[in-house]
Amino acid sequence: MYALKLGQVVFLVCLALMLPSSFAEPQVFVAADTHLVESVETFSFRSSHEQKRAMELAKTLRCPQCQNQNLIESNSPVAKDLRLKVYQMVNEGKTNQEVIDFMTSRFGDFVLYKPKFAPNTYVLWLGPLLLILLFGLGIYRSFSRQAKHGASREVER
Repeated sequence: MYALKLGQVVFLVCLALMLPSSFAEPQVFVAADTHLVESVETFSFRSSHEQKRAMELAKTLRCPQCQNQNLIESNSPVAKDLRLKVYQMVNEGKTNQEVIDFMTSRFGDFVLYKPKFAPNTYVLWLGPLLLILLFGLGIYRSFSRQAKHGASREVER
């Protein structure tokens, strides 16, 4: 029927590999390392709810030094200091947003694993969608050209 070009095959394979990860639960890819959790559990909290909130909050913040690890997973001195700051702020009764605002004022939006949808992050959020649309348009045009040329060849015969 239609012969797929190499670029189209590569695109379809990449798309097939990306789709399952976009629907997965975030906790699926978090390493269950009890040693990492122990460092959090050594801080004393007023309640287990505050402890859990501090841990979840630290998981959403990126280590500025390691870049691919959150504050819980990283063993860098910077991450240890920031973990301590998160736990202190939670113990002081600060809200999650106040902790996040403090971290972003100090390190910028880079410290967030899920950056805000703002003018300076439009490319980050809309870039993949734009690329998918461009690839889809390219595939559509390629198939329509092949169909048009195939039909014109049959008419010539």
